[in-house]
Amino acid sequence: MGKALDLMEASPIIGYDANIVGTTDYGATTDSDVVVITAGIPRRPGMSRDDLLGTNAKIVRSVSEQIKTTSPDAIVIVVSNPLDAMVQCAQQVTGFPHQHVLGQAGVLDTARYRTFLAMELGVSVKDISALLMGGHGDTMVPLPTHTSVGGIPVTELIDRKRLDEIIERTRKGGAEIVGLLKTGSAYYAPSAAICQMVQAIVRDEKRLLPCAAYCDQQYDVGGYYVGVPVILGTNGVERIVELDMTSEEKADFQKSVDAVKSLVKTMDSLLAS
Repeated sequence: MGKALDLMEASPIIGYDANIVGTTDYGATTDSDVVVITAGIPRRPGMSRDDLLGTNAKIVRSVSEQIKTTSPDAIVIVVSNPLDAMVQCAQQVTGFPHQHVLGQAGVLDTARYRTFLAMELGVSVKDISALLMGGHGDTMVPLPTHTSVGGIPVTELIDRKRLDEIIERTRKGGAEIVGLLKTGSAYYAPSAAICQMVQAIVRDEKRLLPCAAYCDQQYDVGGYYVGVPVILGTNGVERIVELDMTSEEKADFQKSVDAVKSLVKTMDSLLAS
């Protein structure tokens, strides 16, 4: 409530008109168009996202039960980690259509990837177009074949060894910030990513963005949430875009999907106990 009031008091200075309300009562959120779930414990140095599984699964389950009651027609964006398993949990609990429940991962991960590439090349981040797929974690799959700088393939500007180092830094981008902060995890870039996704939904922008979406036959995933490029609009995930990948990228993507499946299996066991 204090943060909400503080933000409201900033409106005359910045010049926006919005009614920002802080509350501990889910009733105040009744009939929301979009709900963003950020609830859960943050990572600490030395922890992986997967280490949060047991605690955060119970928290996300509780939140999802409330959303199901108060906002049955909402589009739900999950941010809580481990991301892909938490999206699966939210959809299972709410019973909402799969396209109405998605996860924020790829927008953030791609932003990190683009940032590191811009730093390496000394160019504007605006000129870098990039894409990542797979789970939100150490098995995420940046796609060099779908990365360009002002239309120029990134592989023509950075040698493969250096590009692999940048990809590895991207995979561990969240852990890098956790290590620097000591007492929390990233929030500015994730918040900006959430805003971009919410705007795409509320304004029906039909943005092509990488999100954790439910894939069944797509990419032969078989019924799990995993990071893929989607068209995002008023109806949530309106279409999953299937790309051609190299054999190496396909192998990395399958490894990431297998990691997500294992995580979901563990989560289901924990919630059933």
